[in-house]
Amino acid sequence: MNPDGDARKKEVEKPCSCGCSHEAHGAAEPSWPFWRRGLLQGVSCGAVGVALGGLSAAAAAAEDDLAPPAGVPLRVKPILTYEIQPHQPHNSYRGYGGVDTMDKVNEEVKRIESELKRLAEQSDFAVEFLPVVAVDTDAKAQEAAATDCDVLLVYPSGGSTLYKIAESKTPAVLFIRHKSGPYYLWHEIAHWRLLRNNDDRFVPLAITLDDIVVDKYDEVQWRLRSLYGLKNAKGTKMLAIGELAAYCKPGQETGPPHAKEVWGYQFEIISVEDFTKRLADARANAKVVEAVQRQTKDLLAQPNVTLETEEKFVFNSFMALRVAKQIMKEVGATNFGFAYCMSRRFIEMLDTPPCLALAMANDEGYTAYCHTDLTHTLPGVLLHWISGKPTFVANSHYPHDGMFTIAHCAAPRKMNGKDYEPTRIMTHFESDYGAATKIEYTKGQVVTAIIPNLHCTKWQGFRGKILGSPSHAACRSQMDILVDGDIKKILAEQQGFHTQVCYGDYLREVGYALGKLKKIEWQNFSA
Repeated sequence: MNPDGDARKKEVEKPCSCGCSHEAHGAAEPSWPFWRRGLLQGVSCGAVGVALGGLSAAAAAAEDDLAPPAGVPLRVKPILTYEIQPHQPHNSYRGYGGVDTMDKVNEEVKRIESELKRLAEQSDFAVEFLPVVAVDTDAKAQEAAATDCDVLLVYPSGGSTLYKIAESKTPAVLFIRHKSGPYYLWHEIAHWRLLRNNDDRFVPLAITLDDIVVDKYDEVQWRLRSLYGLKNAKGTKMLAIGELAAYCKPGQETGPPHAKEVWGYQFEIISVEDFTKRLADARANAKVVEAVQRQTKDLLAQPNVTLETEEKFVFNSFMALRVAKQIMKEVGATNFGFAYCMSRRFIEMLDTPPCLALAMANDEGYTAYCHTDLTHTLPGVLLHWISGKPTFVANSHYPHDGMFTIAHCAAPRKMNGKDYEPTRIMTHFESDYGAATKIEYTKGQVVTAIIPNLHCTKWQGFRGKILGSPSHAACRSQMDILVDGDIKKILAEQQGFHTQVCYGDYLREVGYALGKLKKIEWQNFSA
C-alpha cells in the first residue's frame, strides 16, 4: 500500500489519546495553510533522496563506520591580569593583592597551570586549556582576549586590564581568589567597580554575576560544562525522515526558523519513499541481515531485558536504526526523527513503530526523538551535550500532590550514561503493535526536567526525584517525579506539552547556557 495514498487520507480525524492533535500523528494533513512548502520557506535545508544511492554491502555491514558523534572539545584561554607598582616612600602606592612581583606572577602562572591540569582530568566533558598568559597592559589584554577559543578564564589578581577583556565578545568566566591562594584585588572591587561602574546600579556588561567564581573550581567546572554543551548543541544537523513536523501549529511555524537562526541548525530531509528504498536495499543484503540478527539476539540475551512482543519487531527496529545511521553518516547529521512517527505510513514501512529504534539511538549517543518537532528537540540536544547522557522526551501530565508524571514509548535504557535499566520490550501502546521500551527507573534518582513552550520563546525546568515507574494504560515508559519546588506554581504557569528528562541535576547549566544565548526566557521552578 502507498503510505501516502488514499487509505491514509480516508483515516478518521479524531482526538488522540495522548493529548495532541490527531493530525500530529499523521492521520490527516494539517489544515493550516503554511503546511509543507510554507513550512520550509526561508529555512536552509538539503534535500536527501535517491542521490544518496543504495546501501552498499560493505558500508551497511560495517558497524565501525557508524560510531556515535563525539563532542568537540571546549577551548579555554586562561588569562592572569596583574599590576606591579614600584615602591614609593611616604605614599600609598599599592593596591590590594598578593601577586605584586614578577616572581609571584610566575608562581601564580604555575599554580594556575597545575590547577587546570587537575580540572581537565576531573571533567566529564572534553575541555582543552590553552597556555596561561599573564597580562599587565591593555594591549596585551586585548591580544589575549582575541585568542581563537570558546571561553576566556580570567584570573584578575590586579590591574585595570580586566576592563579590556570584558569588552571581548568571547564568553568569560572570572576566577577570583579569596582564600585559595594569593589574595586578588578584584575580590574587593569586582562588584562595585566592574559590575556597577562605581555606582549603585548594574551596568550592561558581557560579564555578569553569573560569570564570577570565588575560590571554588567546581563552580568553574559546571560553567564550562554548560558552555561545552552549548557549543556542541549549536550547529546540530537534523535528519528529518519524511519532513519537518511539530505537535502543534505554534511549533510548526516557529520551530524551524528559530532553530536555524538562534541555534544554527541545519536540516537534511529524506522522503518516505527514499527511506523505504534504502530500507528495502538493507533487508535484501545478506550481510546486513546477519549483522542485525546478531544485534537482536545480543539485546534479548541481556539479563535485564524481557521480551513481551514478537522478536521480529526488535529486528525491524535495529534495521531501521542502521539505515538511519548510515544516512546520518553520509550527510553529517547527529540527530534524526520520523515525521508523525505514530502514523500508519511509518508503522507499515518499518513494520514497527519507530519507538525502539529511537530509544536505542539515544543509548548509543545520538539524539533522536518522536516526530521531528524542534520545540522539544532543541532542549533535548542541549541537555544531552551538557549531561553526557540520554534524554527522554515524554508527554506531560497534570501536576498534583507534589508529583509530576511523564510517559512515552521511545524511552532510552542507558539513563545514567553507563548502565542499562531493567526493560520490558512491549508493543507501542497506541497501536498495540511493534516494539517499544517499558523502563523500570531507579527510585530516588535525581532528575532534571525541562519543559519548552510551544513558541520557542521560553523553557521551564525543575529538579525532582523518581518515585516510581507505574504501568497505567498510557505510553509504556512512565515516571512519577516528586518535584523539588512549588507544584502549584508549576500548575499555574506551565507552558508547552512535552518534557525532556535526564538523570542528574543540570538546571544551573541549562540556565547558564540560555543566559549566553540571550534568546530564550528561563524559569527555574526549583530555584
